[in-house]
Amino acid sequence: MTTAGAPTSRFTRSTLAQQRLHELVPGGAHTYARASDQYPEGMAPILVRGQGARVWDLDEHEYVEYGMGLRAVTLGHGYRPVVEAVGRAIRDGVSFTRPTELELTAAETFVAQVPGAEMVKFTKNGSDATTAAVKLARAATGRPLAAICRTQPFFSADDWFIGTTPMSAGTVGVDLTVDFRYNDLGSVRALLDAHPGQIACVILEAGTALAEPAPGFLEGLRTLAGQDGFVLVFDEMVTGMRWSFQGAQHVYGVTPDLSTWGKALGNGFAVAALAGKRELMELGGLRTDARRVFLLSTTNGPETAGLAAYLAVAEAYRRHDVIGRMEEQGRKLAAAVGAVVADAGLQEYVEVAGRPSCQVFLTRGPDRQPSQEYRTLFLQELLRRGVLGQSFVISAAHTDTDLEVTVRAVREALVPYLRALESGTTAGLLHGRPVAPALRERAAPRRLFPT
Repeated sequence: MTTAGAPTSRFTRSTLAQQRLHELVPGGAHTYARASDQYPEGMAPILVRGQGARVWDLDEHEYVEYGMGLRAVTLGHGYRPVVEAVGRAIRDGVSFTRPTELELTAAETFVAQVPGAEMVKFTKNGSDATTAAVKLARAATGRPLAAICRTQPFFSADDWFIGTTPMSAGTVGVDLTVDFRYNDLGSVRALLDAHPGQIACVILEAGTALAEPAPGFLEGLRTLAGQDGFVLVFDEMVTGMRWSFQGAQHVYGVTPDLSTWGKALGNGFAVAALAGKRELMELGGLRTDARRVFLLSTTNGPETAGLAAYLAVAEAYRRHDVIGRMEEQGRKLAAAVGAVVADAGLQEYVEVAGRPSCQVFLTRGPDRQPSQEYRTLFLQELLRRGVLGQSFVISAAHTDTDLEVTVRAVREALVPYLRALESGTTAGLLHGRPVAPALRERAAPRRLFPT
């Protein structure tokens, strides 16, 4: 077995398993961001287990992991109180023909947690929640258009959003989605002027890893919503329970009409939520004379594992300063990586950026522009040294030892990185083709060919 930090070169069993996955699963993974084209060729580990911030693959390599389940795991893999709570719940049944007491407890807990939530409805994934928010806004306003923040990467797998991306084959209704720019109230006003009385909702992440709201931006959206009548929706999939237990709306002091949640809500278990004002949410209920909205009526939405996981996560946040721990470890990591990058004289080429609890690394080529080629070289060298991650998104489970392994791996990875910069090419250093954007029109430049 190879421990984290030790040199890793063989991915024999993972490669065979990945090839088999490509035969059985389109794209070789059930999430495009997890796919093999997001990793160096021949170096896409197939994982078998995790504990805390460590994971192990089929070839018995151990890694310090970042990204943590696409930013869903804040407490660490296999966090015992959550696992035990889920075990207790599912022993008594998972899905019933009537609501369970667990649904009431989870709803009471969530509404008490989130400042803008008067009602909540749970589901299993974030796409369902954001699509429900858009549908609810259209029903409430009688308007057709959804306005999305186009500088933010992802809102839903459903047509109203994915149809606006390069991966739009098979989608319909894209003409009902319009866009604006983050931190640009003028672009929102321009939309309202161009489509008077037609904008049903404005949906955005209040903040992202690389962008904080400018003074007055979110407040301005809140004012415009009141003046124009559109529904203001905050996507809290990433920010919820990573920026704050109460979400970005609490951090920035602006309350949306609706908010959507997922990821950290269950520490990796499948649970998501739509929450917001009673007057909107009741359009999917029985206390309205208006036409009813078919709002998140799913067989598995209230299954007990996800709700039990959420309640255990919420309890962990009440008992421990989870946000503070992530921010503390994130700041340590950024400072230590920044120091070794500076020692190598590569500050203009490699950078750790973002909120301490949600950091990314930026990689640039000889022209000092973002480079997928140099990103892949960096990923390759980190993987070889026992660090797995497309980012430095951290969890509360990352220990000082985990950080030390990471910083040592970065220091060693910068040696071939510098060599490539000095020669102006990654040839002979990067093995295989560079990674490619997950949402792209065609499989090229990482198309697979029969072997």
